[in-house]
Amino acid sequence: MDFSQRNVSIDILRALTMLVMIFVNDFGRGVPKWMQHAGGNEDFLGLSDAVFPIFLFMVGMSIPFAIERRYSKGLSDISTLGHILARTFALLIMGVFLEGFASISRDIGMNTNVFRALMVVAFFMVWNLYPRTDKKALRYLFTALKIIGILLLVYLAFIYRTRNGGYLSAGWWGILGLIGWTYLVCAVIYMFVRDNPLKVLYVWLFFIALCALKSGSYIPREANLLNDLLNATRLGTPGHNALTMGGALFSLLIVKYSHVVTRKKVLFIVCTVAALLIASKVTNIFWIMSKSRATIPCVFACMGIAIGLYGLIQWAVSSGGAKWFNIIKPAGTATLSCYVVPYLMYSILRLLSISFPAWMVTGTNGLIKNMVFAFLCIGVTALLERGKIKLKV
Repeated sequence: MDFSQRNVSIDILRALTMLVMIFVNDFGRGVPKWMQHAGGNEDFLGLSDAVFPIFLFMVGMSIPFAIERRYSKGLSDISTLGHILARTFALLIMGVFLEGFASISRDIGMNTNVFRALMVVAFFMVWNLYPRTDKKALRYLFTALKIIGILLLVYLAFIYRTRNGGYLSAGWWGILGLIGWTYLVCAVIYMFVRDNPLKVLYVWLFFIALCALKSGSYIPREANLLNDLLNATRLGTPGHNALTMGGALFSLLIVKYSHVVTRKKVLFIVCTVAALLIASKVTNIFWIMSKSRATIPCVFACMGIAIGLYGLIQWAVSSGGAKWFNIIKPAGTATLSCYVVPYLMYSILRLLSISFPAWMVTGTNGLIKNMVFAFLCIGVTALLERGKIKLKV
């Protein structure tokens, strides 16, 4: 299989997903029901609910390309495993800080918005994609910036307190942490099954089976051996792993059959989307549609949506329409930067005492404001990328 060429359609779908993720992040009142998050036990999948599962599918689609490119460069298994562990660690650290900010106390001896801004700045100092250079002075400077960033994160963790006086901890890993654990499980598994679609299919079916068990009442919520095992191994969210391994499987198939005529590719995508949506509808008879619980109907539905969107984007790209998406391109090529930029933007707005009147955050006006803000964040990401500032883990 040939994974040497970058898949532009994956970048575009990732960018669209990030755009919507920022757009839905700060809804006010008067937002249509179909755009909102479902309640904890509500049988419903809104636009806000579909974003994270689709992003996990995109993580899975990227895994074969990233790992196979490493092997094509002659990098070893140990090197690749170290890379996976380093990426996971970075996502977990950032996830803990970003999630912890939601519970931060105002009594930490520092303005909380300054705390959040310094936190994001430290992320960039530690995990920036610094340019390669032969100049020793620049290499020393980049190393110094990383060390300062690490020390800054340590200091912020030291002064952090919750409203109840607690310390910074991994009570919940946050969105980035969930992505990190899911990436770790699926990337390590992929190292063993490599570019073998049949083996990846078996792994995906295994996670689907676990998802079915966890989605129903077959595993009681109280402690038992199976629940303890799932949680201890970070397989407690098999729906997330099923989404990500499903993305890896889809990437293997589109690369393996890239030579097939377009008509057959379209037929494959249409049939796959239809099968997944039907499976979602059928399983919804037995399990609720829930993103927060990562139930099996949600997994099937979001996989179907992701593959359908990919098919439409691939058609647009093959028709010469890739330039249509240039305005959001940075969200697909500097995705992690784009994810943390809103946190920096919120801090700057609040430090400048800029707030929006009620009419601007309600109903249609609120949706327009959110979309403008999402494009603004992508624009800031583009400016940072031009200035060689880009998060890369």
